[in-house]
Amino acid sequence: MAVTYKTIVVAVDGSKEAEWAFKKAIEIAKRNDAALVLTHIIDVRALAAVEMHDRAVVERSEQYAKELLENYQKQAAEAGVKEVSVEIEFGSPKVKIAKDIAPKHHADLIVCGATGLNAVERLLIGSVSEHITRYAKCDVLVVRTEKELEI
Repeated sequence: MAVTYKTIVVAVDGSKEAEWAFKKAIEIAKRNDAALVLTHIIDVRALAAVEMHDRAVVERSEQYAKELLENYQKQAAEAGVKEVSVEIEFGSPKVKIAKDIAPKHHADLIVCGATGLNAVERLLIGSVSEHITRYAKCDVLVVRTEKELEI
């Protein structure tokens, strides 16, 4: 039985693990002639207290997300992925990716890094990748290392 993925969501946050996940997602998308949806979730819970004092932090977070996704979008297109879109959302990454982004795009695969930038959240309430694996309605690939990357 051959499995073909048509729409792949890859979660990126600027971490090394997310970059490895992105590179693996490119290879999977090329092999399957799949669309790639690059997503970055701006965690509003982490920004809530800061926003009361400095609105510019939120604006910088959004600008960072746009630049990050534009860079990844360009890399994916240059690597040969035919259809690449970007999705920036505000909210909890663990909830938005599994319950909003993937269903919205009818994704049949989510690719994410095993760990990301938010170590505090992981210690207190569990990892984003663990939550995605548990609640996604599609396949999930959790990338742990950069081994065997062809890019």
